[in-house]
Parts: sequence; C-alpha cells; structure tokens
Amino acid sequence: MPKADWEIPANLRPDPDDYGFDLGRALRSVVGLRANVPSDAFTANTLGTERIGSGAVIRADGLVLTIGYLITEAESVWLITADGRAVPGHPLSFDPTTGLGLVQALGQLDLPALEIGPADGLTLGSQAILAAGGGRDRAVEAKVIGRQEFAGYWEYVLDDAIYTAPAHPFWSGAALIGGDGRLLGIGSLILQQGDGRGRRHDMNMSVPAALLVPVLDDLLTLGRINAPPRPWLGAYVMDGDGGLVVGGLADEGPAERAGLRQGDRILAMNDQDVGDLATLWRRLWAAGPAGVTVTLRLAREGGERVVPVATADRARFLRTPRMH
Repeated sequence: MPKADWEIPANLRPDPDDYGFDLGRALRSVVGLRANVPSDAFTANTLGTERIGSGAVIRADGLVLTIGYLITEAESVWLITADGRAVPGHPLSFDPTTGLGLVQALGQLDLPALEIGPADGLTLGSQAILAAGGGRDRAVEAKVIGRQEFAGYWEYVLDDAIYTAPAHPFWSGAALIGGDGRLLGIGSLILQQGDGRGRRHDMNMSVPAALLVPVLDDLLTLGRINAPPRPWLGAYVMDGDGGLVVGGLADEGPAERAGLRQGDRILAMNDQDVGDLATLWRRLWAAGPAGVTVTLRLAREGGERVVPVATADRARFLRTPRMH
C-alpha cells in the first residue's frame, strides 16, 4: 500500500491542535493490512482473494485488532506501518458474533498500542477520528450521527453500532479514535442514507471495540468464543419493501441443501412470524446450537411452503489459519 496511492483531502483531516492527546502517536498505532486468501477458499467468491484494509495495534507485542472479514481464511497477512515497513502477521482468530478479528505480528512492529475504551460517551454529534493505516493523510475527522442496531444479510446483528460521517473511503478495519485518544471502534461498512430531498449521504458503520474485551482471552487461547457455535443457515437474506427475501445461498450450505431458492420470501421461523432481519437471526440463534433443525415458512410462486433446515456450524466451512 504505497503512500502515494491515495490521501484524504486536507480539509477533512484531523488537526492535532484540536486534541488533548498526541494525535501523531495515536495514528502511528494504525497499520495497513493486506491479506491473501486461496482461490478455493469458501469466502473467496464473496470477499475476494486479496483483501486490503487497516488494523489497530492494541498490545505492545504487536497484537492487531481489525475487522474480521479481512482475514477470514487468509493464508498470509502483511502489516504495513506508516513509515512503509511491511511486517508479516498471523491471522489468529475471527469472531463471527462481534465481526472482529485479531492478527499477531510475526516481526517487530515497534509501535505504540491504543487503549480500548467504552463507546458510552459517543453521543450524537460527538467528534471522533476514523483512521486507516498511513498517518494523518489517511484520517478523517468525523462526527457521530447514529447509535443503533444493525442487522446484516450474512447472519449478523450488532445491538449498538456506531455511525459516523463524513465517510472514510477506505473504511475496512479503520480505527475509530475518540476525543480522549482511545480506540472506540473498528470500521466495517460504508452505507448510504437519504435526506428526504432525493440526495444520499455516505456514512461509515463501526463495530464497538469494547466488544472484544470480554472475549479476548477465548480468542487468543481457543481461536473462538468458548461457547456452543451458533446455528448457521447459509442464506443471504435482504430486508426490503417486499419483506425478507433470499438474495443468495452459500454453496452447499444448509439452506441450499434444504431446497431454498433465490427469491424465496421468509415469513416465519418455527411458527413465529419474522418481519425484519434482526428478528430472523435472533430467532435462529435462540433455537439452539449449530446442528439444530429449524422450520421456515416461505412464500414462493404465489403459494406457501414449509421447509425444515438442518443448520450447521459456519466455521466448519472455513479454512483455519496455519502458522507460518
């Protein structure tokens, strides 16, 4: 990721004089990240084989927190410092519940660590910095424009996601740094919101970094949370005006094997109506551990049908990291 590739416009960058902490030091803790994934990996078609983003150093020994989809099934990871050094890293773990991932530097990063802080003080209008690896030239001064639930089509729910604007163009794994210099979030998505006048505005969604704290020991020692794995359907479900519609299916996943089709509308699970994505996924996870069978009531071609789906552990479909 050469420095000349891109820069944030000067008027959008944070001004060191506006902060009561050492902004330069904090931004040095943010590294670029490049991950390479085998072409036959389960997520290669959906997430690509070359994934580029950022991460934040959270321990002096080179432990880096990033967004999990960057390193899922990665065969190799490189961490790039603001001064252009490239250090190999090992993808330690990806937690599908929080969406966060951990990488351990295999060489000396020699960078300060960011302290993880709670996002409780981030209210509407709060000032924060969303920074990608590369220093102030790659940081955006933003404001919090929302704190609310987020549900993703890939069987994912955040109770309290952080939304900021203006949007960072390279948000994946970017560090959301609060006004006190602590790490408050990790960049996950760019989204659009209408203003009622036909205009759309970009914003970023970040995962609260504090979600890592209670599961960190498990992720470091076990590679996953020490709990029964959640059931997984392998259905990419869209929440729109037509209700919950199956937009795609994971190859050989539980939903495909059960006979679900693209375009099916999901009406109920286990005889309970589901009207939105968050409710659908929470009903799924409440049904039991991975392997439990759930019953879906579907609308298809003008009629309804009931389909049992034997769920699975998503991790069994993924390559596990290999130590180099």
